[in-house]
Amino acid sequence: MDTPREPRWLTEEEMQTWLALVSVLIRLPAALDGQLQRDAGISHFEYQVLAGLSMSPERTMRMSELASFSDGSLSRLSHVVGRLEKRGWVRRTPDPADGRYTLAVLTEDGWDKVVATAPGHVEAVRGFVLDPLTKGQTRQLRDIGRRIMRAIDPDDTCLG
Repeated sequence: MDTPREPRWLTEEEMQTWLALVSVLIRLPAALDGQLQRDAGISHFEYQVLAGLSMSPERTMRMSELASFSDGSLSRLSHVVGRLEKRGWVRRTPDPADGRYTLAVLTEDGWDKVVATAPGHVEAVRGFVLDPLTKGQTRQLRDIGRRIMRAIDPDDTCLG
């Protein structure tokens, strides 16, 4: 019979590190969302969907893959893609390789929206995340993010 282990508590330094990370995780998405809403009239999630499609071959992706890329449920993605379809930025079509799947396709108007929106979003990312850091800290942040993602999901392919 195993002896129960004592819980491992966080040290003061670990607690401060954790609280700093939690603050970023909570406030950064809201800051990015606010910039996109104000400047482009879309949410951060909508931008992730459009950007994901813009980076895909032929600007096309299976809905299930796009849901994974954008870290949303298939149901949430379906609602968002419906809104994007009404704006003429995305269209859905059956996958010719396997009709059980649906493809999301970025339209020319959708491409134009990404191109128009990207500079403001990049500026916000720079201002909130990259500019306050040195080049060395930026590399460390990248490496830290990759390590955390490998601990969460060893099969994650988004970060390369």
